[in-house]
Amino acid sequence: MSPPHGGDDDTRKRAAQPIRAYGDRMGDGAVQLSFTLPVAASARAKEAARRYAEGLGLKHVLVTAMEAAGREFSFFVVYGKSDIVIDYGVIEVPEVKSAERTPKEINDVIKKQLGRRVVVVGACTGSDAHTVGIDAILNMKGFAGDYGLERYPWFEAYNLGSQVPNDVLLQKAIDQRDDAILVSQVVTQRDVHRENSRHFIDEAKRRGVHGKQLLLLGGPRVDHKLALELGFDAGFGPGTKPSDVANFIVHRLLQRRGAPP
Repeated sequence: MSPPHGGDDDTRKRAAQPIRAYGDRMGDGAVQLSFTLPVAASARAKEAARRYAEGLGLKHVLVTAMEAAGREFSFFVVYGKSDIVIDYGVIEVPEVKSAERTPKEINDVIKKQLGRRVVVVGACTGSDAHTVGIDAILNMKGFAGDYGLERYPWFEAYNLGSQVPNDVLLQKAIDQRDDAILVSQVVTQRDVHRENSRHFIDEAKRRGVHGKQLLLLGGPRVDHKLALELGFDAGFGPGTKPSDVANFIVHRLLQRRGAPP
């Protein structure tokens, strides 16, 4: 089984795989782009959008849509063609990897191999007041037909809600002697999610939690690579289901006990 994080297991050099954007036919470089300019919708504004797209390197630019987005703003959709070619063969991205078990299988594994309930605490920390992400993972109703961790008989989940200071979340985790801490960051303006996540990791290190309890980060602009860079054990982005998180947590706990893959 692949490790729960890191790059592709196949370390052999991949063959070159040049690719371009695909539109009407393979390799035509066609792209669709949308953006807003701080000018009122007009013929001049449309021409400005075309020139802006050309300035980005697109050729054969066609502005297909222009809509007013306020008194002095306009939203545009443009099509164009790019000469950019990238080598897909050299790309390496860390991914969250674990066994794909159903909720029933997860509970059976916890019962038989761990022999105790898995304790998880989560919250939207800092100034973030949006609980949609942490609720989707922890609350019973879950997300996309996938039940949340509160519904797992062998999980003990605590959802602290929103705008929870990092030190409060960490203290709760310490008090509960939990296995995993889930940090949700929905608000991302001016990269506030990065700043708050770094502060969380600094506080976790100060309290001796880092490296002992699993630290998971989730949000609309979070991926596994970013989470690892910040110091978390895993990162989960849009579309993550509760069972994805449960599988990862159980996988890592079994790893720590030296259980065979």
